[in-house]
Amino acid sequence: MQIGLAGVGRMGAAIVARLMEVGHTLAVWNRSADKTKPLAEAGAKVAATPAELAKASEVIISILTDAAAIDAVYNGASGLLSGDVKGKLFIEMSTVQPGTAIALSEKVHAKGAGFVDAPVGGTVGPARQGKLIGFMGGSDADAARARPILEQLCRRLEHCGPVGAGCSVKLAINLPLMIYWQACGEAVSLCQHVGVDPVRLMDIFADTSGGPNFLKQRGPVIAKVLSGGDAGATAFDIDSARKDMRTMLAEAKLRGAELPLIERTLATFDAASRAGLGPQDQTNIPAFFAHQWKKS
Repeated sequence: MQIGLAGVGRMGAAIVARLMEVGHTLAVWNRSADKTKPLAEAGAKVAATPAELAKASEVIISILTDAAAIDAVYNGASGLLSGDVKGKLFIEMSTVQPGTAIALSEKVHAKGAGFVDAPVGGTVGPARQGKLIGFMGGSDADAARARPILEQLCRRLEHCGPVGAGCSVKLAINLPLMIYWQACGEAVSLCQHVGVDPVRLMDIFADTSGGPNFLKQRGPVIAKVLSGGDAGATAFDIDSARKDMRTMLAEAKLRGAELPLIERTLATFDAASRAGLGPQDQTNIPAFFAHQWKKS
């Protein structure tokens, strides 16, 4: 199938590589054209504009930074919706508020095209291996069209309801993960004076009823950072996590809810960003909080 992808950051690039690996023909577009070069060398066609990308593709996937980026890429003069897209399918994978997806779907449907919101859980490694968890929002007909493609990216794919439902569930599943980075830092603060080796400490945390599943994979990296080492390649950076938490808070406010744990967690991530850690992986957060607490 001819698939176009708009937004080839770390996740977008991994998704392109995965889709080419399973036999699809890919076209790509990115605001910063230099990010498309490795994909072009791997066999993807590079579109000059989003409009050109949509014209060349049967299915168009977008994975963009935020609502403003979505608006620019879809609705600009040379945007994805600027030409004839009747009969095409749009799969919007960005982590945004449900209302953003709903408003966009109305414009896409008005052009005679299909639409699902399908944000995913997971980072670059699972994306490259086709082991993400996907959350679809859309009509039964549009979801059925999107499913064969998304199942090649996801080890589990859930159709959560109408358009916007995928975004709602994605924000929900991200929330406890964000909080755990903070909780891990607080936990370390209570026992770092004992002098337990960080590798051993993370192994203990992972083996308790309070240890989340991801700690089994990321615990060694957290231990390395606690010992003064480097987290290595960034899978999901602190600034992106800050964006997601601000999105959660905005959605909660819209629904008359409060998220006090996310507010506190965001404060720590904001402090880490101010300290220059914004582009670095969020596995730095427990050490940042524990060391900051020790100095205060």
